[in-house]
Amino acid sequence: MQMRKLPWIAVLPAVLVLGLNACVKDNVSVNTQYYTAEEFATLSAALDLPAEPIDYTVVLPVHLTQQGFKAPIINNHKAALGRVLFYDKNLSQNKTVSCASCHKQELAFSDDKAFSEGFDGRHTKRNSLALAAAANFETSYGGDGGGSFSSFSEAVRFFWDERANSILEQSRMTIQDDIEMGMPMHEVVARIQTIPHYQVLFRKAYGPTGISEALLLEAIREFLNSFVSVNSKFDEGLARTNDPFSDFDIFTSQENIGKRIYMENCASCHSHNLSTAVENLANNGLDAYYTDQGRALVTGISQDEGIFKVPFLRNIALTGPYMHDGRFNTLEEVVEHYNSGIQDHPNLDFRLRNPFTLTDPKRLELTDSQKQALVAFLHTLTDEEFVADVRFMDPFK
Repeated sequence: MQMRKLPWIAVLPAVLVLGLNACVKDNVSVNTQYYTAEEFATLSAALDLPAEPIDYTVVLPVHLTQQGFKAPIINNHKAALGRVLFYDKNLSQNKTVSCASCHKQELAFSDDKAFSEGFDGRHTKRNSLALAAAANFETSYGGDGGGSFSSFSEAVRFFWDERANSILEQSRMTIQDDIEMGMPMHEVVARIQTIPHYQVLFRKAYGPTGISEALLLEAIREFLNSFVSVNSKFDEGLARTNDPFSDFDIFTSQENIGKRIYMENCASCHSHNLSTAVENLANNGLDAYYTDQGRALVTGISQDEGIFKVPFLRNIALTGPYMHDGRFNTLEEVVEHYNSGIQDHPNLDFRLRNPFTLTDPKRLELTDSQKQALVAFLHTLTDEEFVADVRFMDPFK
């Protein structure tokens, strides 16, 4: 018996399905093998990285996007490269310290020493600022020197005296600093070029361009811009009410009291949402005379004496000791400074002067229970998920 031939038009759908299935299978096989066996072996010799790129996408909560914050677009391959560079001691002169030596993840990328130890055992002149004190580096700092958000204050700059205009400048200055890492950038590039896993990582991030100072610094910036710390108890409460001034139903009575004290006395400099830069620089009355002149060392202007960065406060319970010189070991000491210890310096910020006399330093005159409540509120700013996020951990074996 002869088989009946099907018209070609009837066969066509089956052919298309088979063809599409073949394409899908081919795509799957291509996408799942990001590194060749040789490349992955090269990486695995020194690094504990997964076979697939880690997702560094930044997702901001609604209570921040509604205020105009825009999450930066992160390139996963550049961020992965930046992560390795951030933890690599090869970026210091004698291969003893990395960026992470002074910025530890479990401390919200701060240090637990008043002054961090540099590559040759000397100590830094100022306390290491916490890199996870902001909701997100790019959104809270104004897009690395201006750009990502436009509805807030001018772009926030970097270091305690704001001498760096961008993360790129900050990273370059830190690497080349004669106390911190002591490594001229051309020497960093020359050393990195000899390390096999960087050949793979730079090629994946930038193609056949090669390894250069500009790309190295850009990769570190991409890693830092992927930091997003928005899962604190405070964020949860703000997400439920969208009003930082109202009591949060997930807060204890003590935490709500502390929040009210903060909003009335601290938020005018540090912001109500803990994400917006309200004031970039200020003299907060630490001393009547400053041995460290602060911003004045950059500008040469006497009105800038004792002026320092107003830091963001997210994760502040993890980032002691506090102030530019690490003089306060605990949050209780910090609160007591503002309660009773502000010094009458000529450049003292007007918000820290008595509102009635406009001359004397302000005294909060908080009771012990109120001071404890304020500290309790500051603890609600801790993001436990962030400090345990494997995406930001040391990738070296």
